[in-house]
Amino acid sequence: MVAATQEELRGAEGGSTLVCGVGPVEAAARTAAELQAMSRLKGVLNVGIAGARAFDEPQPVLGSEAVYCDADDPRWIELRTPADPQLLEAARRALPAARVEPIGTSARVGGSTGCDVEAMEGYAVLRAATLHGVPAIEVRVLANAIGEPDRRLWRFDEAKALLATLLPGLVKELARA
Repeated sequence: MVAATQEELRGAEGGSTLVCGVGPVEAAARTAAELQAMSRLKGVLNVGIAGARAFDEPQPVLGSEAVYCDADDPRWIELRTPADPQLLEAARRALPAARVEPIGTSARVGGSTGCDVEAMEGYAVLRAATLHGVPAIEVRVLANAIGEPDRRLWRFDEAKALLATLLPGLVKELARA
């Protein structure tokens, strides 16, 4: 399991974990280095919190694909990395009420385009896994509205708590895939 912060890995007992740091550059570098050092991984699960264009309350989102948005050129379709189909199906079994959609990756809040959900590490983690031949998926819990300037309204603690409660069942189901 890979997350930007240690807090986002609460509930991740029983598996290998990596704190990759915040943002796509740190996530790519640290994930790639860790994958190079390890052998025979069954898969990579990238977890954390995210923002959404429309936000009411914390809820899980399964990334159907990770989309790198900082290049700002829609012609670059290779800047999309799909979730592994078997891991996505297993995640759907574990979290049947979760939204399933592309998750944009951007180094800045509000930097994503063409996606309703935005995070900062997903594409980097999934791309590193793809380059190492390891299946991967991104799972997030919504914590805020992307355009909300009042950060007191962002619900990071609630989203992280929900993620911690979801991780044990998610990890168990993904291990079966």
